[in-house]
Amino acid sequence: MDEPLDKLDLRLLQELQKDGRLTNNELGERIALSPSQCSRRRTRLEAEGYIRSYRAYLDREKLGLDMLVVISVTLATHNRDNARRFSQLINGLPEVLEAYALTGEMDYHLTVATRGLADLSKFVNDVLLPHDSVQHVKTSIVLDTLKTFEGFPIHMPGGWHGDSTR
Repeated sequence: MDEPLDKLDLRLLQELQKDGRLTNNELGERIALSPSQCSRRRTRLEAEGYIRSYRAYLDREKLGLDMLVVISVTLATHNRDNARRFSQLINGLPEVLEAYALTGEMDYHLTVATRGLADLSKFVNDVLLPHDSVQHVKTSIVLDTLKTFEGFPIHMPGGWHGDSTR
């Protein structure tokens, strides 16, 4: 069974979200713990699944993926088998960065990165629309990114992010 998270665990998670490459020495300096204590806590948080993985955050545009698109999808029929087939399709497409099943008018929202309009057209017309699970696709090209995912909000006892003034 998972141990409850204390303030030091939360601070450790907060720091690792900012920089997953921190050594235990650097982490210890930031949260006022010994490197060995940081190591034990990090190992426990990894084992309990709070820390799922460590990744490099790549620059999409430097990789030539200049177009970011939000695609809304409506399924042809609403049953488990059709939803499963659509999920299998989406999970096999590296262009799909995120996929969410929704309530409301559209069934799914996808965030997709492509090298440009020609690649987007091929993706929609040759991959999504011909799939038997898909009825309707609506694309919206992202004009500007106001905020990207920087990590989950971590609630600290006594205030948000350790700030008791909020």
